[in-house]
Amino acid sequence: MKIDAAAFENYRKALPGRSGLPRLLTGTAVIVAFWAVATVAVLFGGVYAVSSRWVPDDWVLAGGGRPQDIHTFIASPVGILTALLSFAGIWVGTWIVMRGLYRTPLDVLFGNGRRIAWTGFFKGLAAVFITSLFSELLFYAMEPEIERGTIDFSVWVAMLVPVAALVLLQTSAEELLFRGYLTRGLAARCRNPLVWGLLPLLAFAVLHWSPSSSLAINASVILSIAAFALVLTLTVYATGNLGAAFGAHLGNNLFGFLLISHQENYNAFALFSARPLESAGWSLSDAVVISGIGLASCLLTALLLLHPRSPLRLTPDRGRQDCRAPDEVISSSAAA
Repeated sequence: MKIDAAAFENYRKALPGRSGLPRLLTGTAVIVAFWAVATVAVLFGGVYAVSSRWVPDDWVLAGGGRPQDIHTFIASPVGILTALLSFAGIWVGTWIVMRGLYRTPLDVLFGNGRRIAWTGFFKGLAAVFITSLFSELLFYAMEPEIERGTIDFSVWVAMLVPVAALVLLQTSAEELLFRGYLTRGLAARCRNPLVWGLLPLLAFAVLHWSPSSSLAINASVILSIAAFALVLTLTVYATGNLGAAFGAHLGNNLFGFLLISHQENYNAFALFSARPLESAGWSLSDAVVISGIGLASCLLTALLLLHPRSPLRLTPDRGRQDCRAPDEVISSSAAA
């Protein structure tokens, strides 16, 4: 596949003369600071609500009871919702940085047309739901350990919209920072994709390190997440818009939060729970297979979104600077 760089060229040039490295680093520090403050604030607020008995027992720990530490609190239903809410700090911090440091509206980061491309959003969402089902089938073939989650079905239905809204808050905030602010800012300073593509990708992947998982499982998970981040970056490169990245990331996290969870600390709203990746007993060969499943899923996602014959193929956000037909942008090479 060959991807025309015109859309991304327009996107990276959105703030000419205002993309110095000191400004970028200062803005990143401000965004991270707001994220940290929001995290501390909502966690303390959640813990206070629990300790004050404002939250019913069945929303704190399965079977009732109260968490004794922050880790068990975060694993509870109210703790998960609280943790997702903390990502509002990224949105607030990025808005302040764009208005204060760059003297421009936040929507310049959305894309060339200064709005989220909703067609790309829903294509990304659909593609990842398809590949998530594909990867789950492969995972089940390797490890057929799956059981019904603890959540009642009626409660699950009632929580679909609020949980989906908070997951969208989380995933869109991460995309705004890693594929929007950082990727665009670095690309404005350096044309080398190993800089503007690789650095945000590595930062995003390393943040998913789990102290409770083995080294082999951590390596396999981070490799899979890095591959997924690469696909998200490619969608921004191909379209000059964050829409597809927003949708794909949302689809990935919704699947894990609401359908089949592989994380012991984040399975309170999932209909089904598979063997947690944090559990003991995973072998090195298991980790290799998990990596292979993740990479295959990411490759399929890329094909669904970028291959010219795919019904989910993305089209570029031309904005006001480019009026070529969408079909002229993403095209295959002769080999493809």
